[in-house]
Amino acid sequence: MSNWQLTPEAMMVKASTACSSARALLDLGDVDGAANRAYYAMFDAARAALLASGAPVEPDVGRTHSGLIGAFGNHLVKNGPISKEVGRLLNRAHEIRLVADYNGNSVESDDAREMVKQAEIFVSVIRTEFMPNKPIDRLLT
Repeated sequence: MSNWQLTPEAMMVKASTACSSARALLDLGDVDGAANRAYYAMFDAARAALLASGAPVEPDVGRTHSGLIGAFGNHLVKNGPISKEVGRLLNRAHEIRLVADYNGNSVESDDAREMVKQAEIFVSVIRTEFMPNKPIDRLLT
């Protein structure tokens, strides 16, 4: 196990990597894999936002998906700074990921494509709002 710490910057690195993976999986035709990685990009970015915002949440806020999504909505969407439209992207991604990971059917190709785009938007919004002056690709070096 590495010496990795739970910081907003580290979570954004994970989010950025998951976005890249989602795009690559989509290009390979793995719609379920793309949906999974797109969701986790958003999940990690939401976790980074909560930590960076100073919201009164436990450091392990990402322990449950519903806990993280609820905290994100309550602390960052309900009264800003994140728009309700962007907040809904996380909820929708969670629904699609459940189909991708636990349903016998695959995610529709159009849904996966849209979800990857939405993950890229979501991660970009979080980066702009909470870490505007930090180059994400080199945060851990």
